[in-house]
Amino acid sequence: MPDPGRPDSSAYAAPMATEIPNLLDGMATTRAIRRFAAEPIPEHDLATILWHATRAPSGTNRQPTRFVVLRDDERAVEAKAILARGFRRGWRDKAADAGYGSGSALDPVSPKGRQRAAMDHFVEHFEEIPVVVLPCLVRYRAPNPFEGSSVYPACQNLLLAARALGYGGVMTGWHVLVEDELRAVLEIPDAVAISATIPLGRPLGRHGPVRRLPLRDVVYDGHWNSPSDWAIDPPGTRFAGPPPIAPA
Repeated sequence: MPDPGRPDSSAYAAPMATEIPNLLDGMATTRAIRRFAAEPIPEHDLATILWHATRAPSGTNRQPTRFVVLRDDERAVEAKAILARGFRRGWRDKAADAGYGSGSALDPVSPKGRQRAAMDHFVEHFEEIPVVVLPCLVRYRAPNPFEGSSVYPACQNLLLAARALGYGGVMTGWHVLVEDELRAVLEIPDAVAISATIPLGRPLGRHGPVRRLPLRDVVYDGHWNSPSDWAIDPPGTRFAGPPPIAPA
């Protein structure tokens, strides 16, 4: 018999549809999406995405994560404009530091050129993104290096749920460049950490298999740097190397 004190989880279950990927396929194909169609996310879909985000674990099940959802009301529009300034500044600095103004970044068909184009579009059209979610952490002790373990699993659940319903997003952090102004507009208390900024919407483009390092390069068997003969990538896996590491 259902517990009358608990909500009916079926109300927030993802609708059955042939295009919804199974869990493993969803995990293997959820890309960072930075280009979005200018169409709203229906409230039912948004509730479904956030319900699944709240299923994530947290330390001692304290459930300290809160979600500030920015859509199209007056205050949300103001907050998006503030974020847009921060994101443009963040991308400008990163582009200069990482060489996105020269070399292969100027070739529109090169991987770096495509990434530059995606990032340019992302920051220049930030105000048009249908939904921006700010996952926040209600702190119950002093800031520490481990507090992200109680909020970032929810962020990944959110992105996977969005993927399942045909949306996309990306977890970002350039809100820190305008955080004081953002807090003031949204009335976020000082005791609450803004842990990420996650734009969401219908992708202009598509999800697809992501490229990562081969398993043999990242899985050690028993001790550091020990090869793991059993850690084998599935047939047809395509790989991408890591970005260059700047010298210390």
